[in-house]
Amino acid sequence: GYHSYAIGDIDVTAIYDGIWEKSHDDGFIRNATVDDARAALEEGGHSTDFIPIEFTQTVIRSGDEVILIDAGTGGQLSPKAGAMMDNMKAAGIDPASVNKILVSHFHPDHVFGLMEKETNAQIFPDVEIIVPETEYAFWSDPATLEKMPDSAKPLVQRLQATLAKWDNVTRVDGEREVAPGISMLPAYGHTPGHTAYLVGSGSDELIVMGDISNIPALFVANPGWHAVFDMNPELAEQNRRAMFDRAVADGATVAGYHFGFPNAGKIEKDGDGYAFVPLS
Repeated sequence: GYHSYAIGDIDVTAIYDGIWEKSHDDGFIRNATVDDARAALEEGGHSTDFIPIEFTQTVIRSGDEVILIDAGTGGQLSPKAGAMMDNMKAAGIDPASVNKILVSHFHPDHVFGLMEKETNAQIFPDVEIIVPETEYAFWSDPATLEKMPDSAKPLVQRLQATLAKWDNVTRVDGEREVAPGISMLPAYGHTPGHTAYLVGSGSDELIVMGDISNIPALFVANPGWHAVFDMNPELAEQNRRAMFDRAVADGATVAGYHFGFPNAGKIEKDGDGYAFVPLS
Protein backbone atom coordinates (compact mmCIF):
# COMPACT_ATOMS: atom_id res chain seq x y z
CA GLY A 1 0.00 0.00 0.00
CA TYR A 2 2.96 2.36 0.03
CA HIS A 3 6.40 2.75 -1.52
CA SER A 4 9.06 5.18 -0.30
CA TYR A 5 11.95 6.64 -2.28
CA ALA A 6 14.18 9.71 -2.26
CA ILE A 7 14.56 12.68 -4.56
CA GLY A 8 17.83 14.18 -3.37
CA ASP A 9 17.26 15.06 0.29
CA ILE A 10 13.47 14.87 -0.01
CA ASP A 11 11.55 11.79 1.17
CA VAL A 12 8.71 10.76 -1.13
CA THR A 13 6.06 8.11 -0.50
CA ALA A 14 3.57 6.74 -3.01
CA ILE A 15 0.28 5.94 -1.25
CA TYR A 16 -2.10 3.50 -2.91
CA ASP A 17 -5.80 4.36 -2.76
CA GLY A 18 -7.16 1.47 -4.85
CA ILE A 19 -8.51 0.61 -8.28
CA TRP A 20 -11.53 1.12 -10.49
CA GLU A 21 -12.00 -1.94 -12.71
CA LYS A 22 -13.73 -0.05 -15.49
CA SER A 23 -15.73 -1.93 -18.11
CA HIS A 24 -14.64 -1.58 -21.71
CA ASP A 25 -16.72 0.77 -23.84
CA ASP A 26 -16.38 2.30 -27.28
CA GLY A 27 -16.20 5.85 -25.95
CA PHE A 28 -13.35 5.47 -23.46
CA ILE A 29 -10.68 6.21 -26.08
CA ARG A 30 -12.05 8.67 -28.60
CA ASN A 31 -9.72 7.66 -31.42
CA ALA A 32 -9.09 3.95 -30.74
CA THR A 33 -11.32 0.90 -30.54
CA VAL A 34 -11.98 -1.51 -27.69
CA ASP A 35 -9.93 -4.09 -29.59
CA ASP A 36 -7.04 -1.61 -29.77
CA ALA A 37 -7.28 -1.09 -26.01
CA ARG A 38 -7.39 -4.81 -25.28
CA ALA A 39 -4.33 -5.43 -27.46
CA ALA A 40 -2.39 -2.63 -25.76
CA LEU A 41 -3.33 -3.89 -22.30
CA GLU A 42 -2.22 -7.42 -23.21
CA GLU A 43 1.10 -6.11 -24.53
CA GLY A 44 1.54 -4.17 -21.29
CA GLY A 45 1.02 -7.28 -19.18
CA HIS A 46 -2.51 -6.44 -17.96
CA SER A 47 -5.69 -8.46 -17.94
CA THR A 48 -7.89 -7.57 -20.90
CA ASP A 49 -11.12 -8.11 -18.94
CA PHE A 50 -11.40 -4.48 -17.84
CA ILE A 51 -9.60 -1.12 -17.85
CA PRO A 52 -7.43 -1.02 -14.68
CA ILE A 53 -7.66 2.60 -13.48
CA GLU A 54 -5.60 2.79 -10.30
CA PHE A 55 -5.27 5.74 -7.92
CA THR A 56 -2.00 6.66 -6.17
CA GLN A 57 -1.30 9.79 -4.15
CA THR A 58 2.13 11.26 -3.39
CA VAL A 59 3.38 12.45 0.00
CA ILE A 60 6.42 14.72 0.18
CA ARG A 61 8.35 15.08 3.45
CA SER A 62 10.86 17.90 3.39
CA GLY A 63 12.09 19.44 6.63
CA ASP A 64 9.05 20.11 8.80
CA GLU A 65 6.64 19.98 5.87
CA VAL A 66 4.35 17.01 5.17
CA ILE A 67 2.71 17.66 1.80
CA LEU A 68 0.00 15.53 0.20
CA ILE A 69 -0.43 15.83 -3.56
CA ASP A 70 -4.05 15.05 -4.45
CA ALA A 71 -6.42 13.51 -1.94
CA GLY A 72 -7.80 10.29 -3.37
CA THR A 73 -11.31 9.03 -3.88
CA GLY A 74 -12.47 9.13 -0.27
CA GLY A 75 -13.98 5.70 -0.90
CA GLN A 76 -16.71 7.38 -2.95
CA LEU A 77 -16.02 6.16 -6.51
CA SER A 78 -15.19 2.47 -6.49
CA PRO A 79 -15.73 -0.37 -4.00
CA LYS A 80 -12.05 -1.24 -4.42
CA ALA A 81 -10.72 2.26 -3.68
CA GLY A 82 -10.54 4.45 -0.59
CA ALA A 83 -7.50 3.04 1.19
CA MET A 84 -5.42 6.25 1.26
CA MET A 85 -5.81 7.01 4.97
CA ASP A 86 -5.06 3.43 6.07
CA ASN A 87 -2.04 3.18 3.78
CA MET A 88 -0.68 6.53 4.98
CA LYS A 89 -0.78 5.17 8.52
CA ALA A 90 0.85 1.92 7.38
CA ALA A 91 3.65 4.04 5.88
CA GLY A 92 4.16 5.77 9.24
CA ILE A 93 2.52 9.01 8.10
CA ASP A 94 -0.14 10.34 10.45
CA PRO A 95 -2.80 12.04 8.25
CA ALA A 96 -3.08 14.67 10.99
CA SER A 97 0.56 15.62 10.33
CA VAL A 98 -0.23 16.82 6.79
CA ASN A 99 0.17 20.61 6.74
CA LYS A 100 -0.33 21.30 3.04
CA ILE A 101 -2.34 19.69 0.23
CA LEU A 102 -1.59 20.38 -3.43
CA VAL A 103 -4.36 19.67 -5.93
CA SER A 104 -3.67 18.94 -9.59
CA HIS A 105 -7.27 19.37 -10.75
CA PHE A 106 -10.83 19.00 -9.55
CA HIS A 107 -11.90 15.60 -10.91
CA PRO A 108 -13.61 13.45 -8.23
CA ASP A 109 -10.81 10.90 -7.80
CA HIS A 110 -8.45 13.72 -6.83
CA VAL A 111 -10.64 15.79 -4.49
CA PHE A 112 -13.39 13.61 -3.00
CA GLY A 113 -10.88 12.56 -0.34
CA LEU A 114 -11.12 16.13 0.97
CA MET A 115 -14.83 15.89 1.83
CA GLU A 116 -17.18 13.58 3.70
CA LYS A 117 -19.57 11.64 1.50
CA GLU A 118 -22.89 12.58 3.09
CA THR A 119 -22.20 15.99 4.63
CA ASN A 120 -19.40 17.48 2.49
CA ALA A 121 -17.65 18.30 5.79
CA GLN A 122 -13.93 18.91 5.41
CA ILE A 123 -11.63 16.01 6.22
CA PHE A 124 -8.61 18.35 6.46
CA PRO A 125 -10.22 21.55 7.81
CA ASP A 126 -7.02 23.01 9.27
CA VAL A 127 -4.76 22.30 6.30
CA GLU A 128 -3.91 24.80 3.57
CA ILE A 129 -5.21 23.47 0.25
CA ILE A 130 -3.39 24.91 -2.76
CA VAL A 131 -5.25 24.77 -6.08
CA PRO A 132 -4.53 26.12 -9.58
CA GLU A 133 -6.29 29.46 -10.06
CA THR A 134 -7.36 28.57 -13.62
CA GLU A 135 -8.90 25.30 -12.43
CA TYR A 136 -10.67 27.00 -9.54
CA ALA A 137 -12.02 29.75 -11.80
CA PHE A 138 -13.55 27.25 -14.22
CA TRP A 139 -15.31 25.00 -11.70
CA SER A 140 -16.49 27.84 -9.43
CA ASP A 141 -17.96 29.89 -12.28
CA PRO A 142 -21.81 29.77 -12.11
CA ALA A 143 -21.86 29.59 -15.91
CA THR A 144 -19.99 26.25 -15.83
CA LEU A 145 -23.02 24.52 -14.34
CA GLU A 146 -25.13 25.49 -17.33
CA LYS A 147 -22.49 24.43 -19.86
CA MET A 148 -21.91 20.94 -18.50
CA PRO A 149 -23.95 17.87 -19.49
CA ASP A 150 -26.53 16.68 -16.98
CA SER A 151 -24.28 13.80 -15.93
CA ALA A 152 -21.61 16.25 -14.75
CA LYS A 153 -23.88 18.78 -13.01
CA PRO A 154 -23.81 17.02 -9.59
CA LEU A 155 -20.00 17.23 -9.58
CA VAL A 156 -20.06 20.94 -10.40
CA GLN A 157 -22.66 21.57 -7.71
CA ARG A 158 -20.61 19.68 -5.14
CA LEU A 159 -17.42 21.55 -6.01
CA GLN A 160 -19.22 24.88 -5.81
CA ALA A 161 -20.56 23.93 -2.38
CA THR A 162 -17.15 22.87 -1.05
CA LEU A 163 -13.82 23.95 -2.54
CA ALA A 164 -15.33 27.14 -3.93
CA LYS A 165 -16.44 28.19 -0.43
CA TRP A 166 -13.76 26.85 1.92
CA ASP A 167 -11.59 29.54 3.50
CA ASN A 168 -8.48 27.34 3.70
CA VAL A 169 -8.13 27.17 -0.11
CA THR A 170 -5.27 29.17 -1.64
CA ARG A 171 -5.42 29.86 -5.38
CA VAL A 172 -2.11 30.01 -7.24
CA ASP A 173 -1.33 30.06 -10.94
CA GLY A 174 1.69 29.89 -13.21
CA GLU A 175 5.03 28.28 -12.42
CA ARG A 176 5.04 29.45 -8.83
CA GLU A 177 6.84 27.83 -5.90
CA VAL A 178 4.19 26.56 -3.49
CA ALA A 179 6.49 24.89 -0.93
CA PRO A 180 10.26 24.64 -0.51
CA GLY A 181 11.55 22.82 -3.59
CA ILE A 182 8.06 22.36 -5.10
CA SER A 183 6.71 24.44 -7.99
CA MET A 184 3.56 24.35 -10.08
CA LEU A 185 3.90 23.12 -13.65
CA PRO A 186 0.79 24.07 -15.68
CA ALA A 187 -0.25 21.32 -18.10
CA TYR A 188 -3.72 22.22 -19.30
CA GLY A 189 -5.99 20.08 -21.44
CA HIS A 190 -7.12 17.23 -19.24
CA THR A 191 -9.08 19.96 -17.46
CA PRO A 192 -8.90 23.73 -18.03
CA GLY A 193 -6.38 24.24 -15.23
CA HIS A 194 -4.76 20.81 -14.84
CA THR A 195 -1.40 21.28 -13.14
CA ALA A 196 1.59 19.05 -12.38
CA TYR A 197 4.10 19.67 -9.60
CA LEU A 198 7.87 19.79 -10.00
CA VAL A 199 9.88 18.63 -6.99
CA GLY A 200 13.59 19.42 -6.97
CA SER A 201 16.47 18.65 -4.64
CA GLY A 202 20.03 19.18 -5.82
CA SER A 203 20.29 17.70 -9.30
CA ASP A 204 17.33 15.35 -8.77
CA GLU A 205 13.83 16.09 -10.09
CA LEU A 206 10.43 14.50 -9.67
CA ILE A 207 7.46 15.50 -11.81
CA VAL A 208 4.20 14.60 -10.09
CA MET A 209 2.21 14.54 -13.31
CA GLY A 210 -1.37 14.15 -12.12
CA ASP A 211 -3.45 13.05 -15.11
CA ILE A 212 -1.14 14.15 -17.91
CA SER A 213 -1.68 10.54 -18.95
CA ASN A 214 -3.87 7.70 -17.81
CA ILE A 215 -2.73 4.03 -17.85
CA PRO A 216 0.81 3.77 -19.29
CA ALA A 217 0.07 0.67 -21.40
CA LEU A 218 -2.55 2.73 -23.22
CA PHE A 219 -1.63 6.40 -23.16
CA VAL A 220 2.13 6.46 -22.57
CA ALA A 221 2.70 3.86 -25.25
CA ASN A 222 0.19 5.71 -27.47
CA PRO A 223 0.40 9.41 -26.52
CA GLY A 224 -1.89 10.35 -29.41
CA TRP A 225 -4.82 8.41 -27.97
CA HIS A 226 -7.47 10.69 -26.44
CA ALA A 227 -9.17 9.51 -23.26
CA VAL A 228 -12.78 10.52 -22.73
CA PHE A 229 -11.75 12.26 -19.49
CA ASP A 230 -9.62 14.82 -21.37
CA MET A 231 -11.78 17.94 -21.68
CA ASN A 232 -9.56 19.42 -24.42
CA PRO A 233 -8.00 16.32 -26.00
CA GLU A 234 -5.78 18.12 -28.51
CA LEU A 235 -4.25 20.37 -25.84
CA ALA A 236 -3.95 17.40 -23.49
CA GLU A 237 -1.98 15.49 -26.11
CA GLN A 238 0.27 18.47 -26.82
CA ASN A 239 1.14 18.90 -23.13
CA ARG A 240 1.45 15.14 -22.61
CA ARG A 241 4.09 14.85 -25.31
CA ALA A 242 5.88 17.99 -24.08
CA MET A 243 6.02 16.71 -20.51
CA PHE A 244 7.24 13.27 -21.57
CA ASP A 245 9.94 14.88 -23.71
CA ARG A 246 10.99 17.04 -20.79
CA ALA A 247 11.17 14.04 -18.46
CA VAL A 248 13.31 12.14 -20.99
CA ALA A 249 15.64 15.09 -21.62
CA ASP A 250 16.08 15.90 -17.92
CA GLY A 251 16.24 12.30 -16.71
CA ALA A 252 13.53 13.23 -14.21
CA THR A 253 11.62 10.71 -12.15
CA VAL A 254 7.88 10.92 -12.80
CA ALA A 255 4.84 9.97 -10.77
CA GLY A 256 1.55 9.38 -12.58
CA TYR A 257 -1.70 9.28 -10.64
CA HIS A 258 -3.00 6.35 -12.71
CA PHE A 259 0.34 4.63 -13.36
CA GLY A 260 -0.31 1.63 -11.13
CA PHE A 261 1.83 0.83 -8.12
CA PRO A 262 4.42 2.02 -7.50
CA ASN A 263 3.42 4.97 -9.63
CA ALA A 264 6.93 6.41 -9.94
CA GLY A 265 9.68 5.69 -12.45
CA LYS A 266 11.24 6.97 -15.64
CA ILE A 267 9.88 7.80 -19.07
CA GLU A 268 11.80 6.50 -22.08
CA LYS A 269 11.27 7.12 -25.77
CA ASP A 270 9.95 4.00 -27.50
CA GLY A 271 9.44 4.26 -31.26
CA ASP A 272 6.57 6.65 -31.94
CA GLY A 273 5.51 6.52 -28.31
CA TYR A 274 7.04 6.25 -24.88
CA ALA A 275 7.53 3.63 -22.19
CA PHE A 276 7.12 3.94 -18.43
CA VAL A 277 9.76 2.07 -16.42
CA PRO A 278 8.64 1.82 -12.77
CA LEU A 279 10.99 2.08 -9.83
CA SER A 280 12.07 -1.36 -8.69
